[in-house]
Amino acid sequence: MSRRLRIAAFVVLAVLVLAACAAGPNPEVDAGADPAGFWLGLWQGFIAPITFFIALFTDNVNIYEVNNNGNWYDFGFVIGAGLLFSGGLFGRRKR
Repeated sequence: MSRRLRIAAFVVLAVLVLAACAAGPNPEVDAGADPAGFWLGLWQGFIAPITFFIALFTDNVNIYEVNNNGNWYDFGFVIGAGLLFSGGLFGRRKR
């Protein structure tokens, strides 16, 4: 098998794997409730490790709020998780 054919096969496989990860509609979303926004996303991103641990043992706790307002919730979630995991909150300078 030539190198170009292997690269093409890898690219096609990668595209198929990424397409399989695309989110679909969630029928359990309560349309009457207010969607979660930036601040709730920030908080839920920050407590994500604790929520993940609890979600392993119970069915009624989720890490990610499904009923959200879109990009602002996502941005807050990423910032909240980034503060904890990147060392932005508890990081120190090297001496």
